[in-house]
Amino acid sequence: MIPTIDDRSVLRLIQIALAEDIGTGDLTSESLVDPKTSVHCILLAKDQMVLAGSPIAGLVFGEVDRSILCDWKVSEGSIVESGTVLAHLHGPASSILTAERTALNFLQRMSGVASLTRRYVEKIEGTGATILDTRKTLPGWRLLDKYAVKTGGGENHRMGLYDMVMVKDNHIAAHGSIAGAVNAVLRYFEEHGITNVKIEVETASINQVQEALTCEGISRIMFDNFSTSDMEIGVALVDGRLETEASGGINLDSVRSVAETGVQYISVGALTHSAMAADISLDVRG
Repeated sequence: MIPTIDDRSVLRLIQIALAEDIGTGDLTSESLVDPKTSVHCILLAKDQMVLAGSPIAGLVFGEVDRSILCDWKVSEGSIVESGTVLAHLHGPASSILTAERTALNFLQRMSGVASLTRRYVEKIEGTGATILDTRKTLPGWRLLDKYAVKTGGGENHRMGLYDMVMVKDNHIAAHGSIAGAVNAVLRYFEEHGITNVKIEVETASINQVQEALTCEGISRIMFDNFSTSDMEIGVALVDGRLETEASGGINLDSVRSVAETGVQYISVGALTHSAMAADISLDVRG
């Protein structure tokens, strides 16, 4: 199921991007294009890709000029081949050309993230594992990057620091042990009436996995930078009592072997911090 975007922050981001590009005016279009001239354009995929961001691109064109008509020929989340016409655009030439780069920036970035996510999802097909994103997103783009991951077939980890507790190595070091850190979280929850928030603990060794298993209140154990052999041991130790997650340096070459350890979730920062933009062009046809 493709997620929907319904957040005022998205419109604010679009407005910021347009203001950044247009500034005091589009000097090129204003000097070269008759404002009364209307054109027909196409958006063309020049890579094999997963389409993501069509609603956002539509919002960009509409924010510049509500008379621009966007007729999408490909559904959001579809896999398309190079040469596929994604959409037809009709409207004032000057408005379409003014909105072009900003709309493409959103569409290319989001389609790139979705396309890379789909490659990871396909690599682990049949293992039962789930590909997750991380918080390694473009500043201000968190919602859009995570939307693109879901459009590509992955799932979202926590959206931010506010919706899940992640006890990491520095937290553990500050409290002297995993148990000390987890107990501090549980005390805080009790004092503030916090319920229904998951606690995940990052582990760096089998000994830490064993320590985490002695703690109450944990929902998920992360195996951070484990070898696949150690991860298999970790999964066996957990034995289904808690959720399990693999993280750390996982790439397209290694993700299948990680999934085959039996781990439930695999978080991949590269989905959003290293995705290549998809190649999409806007071409005037008349």
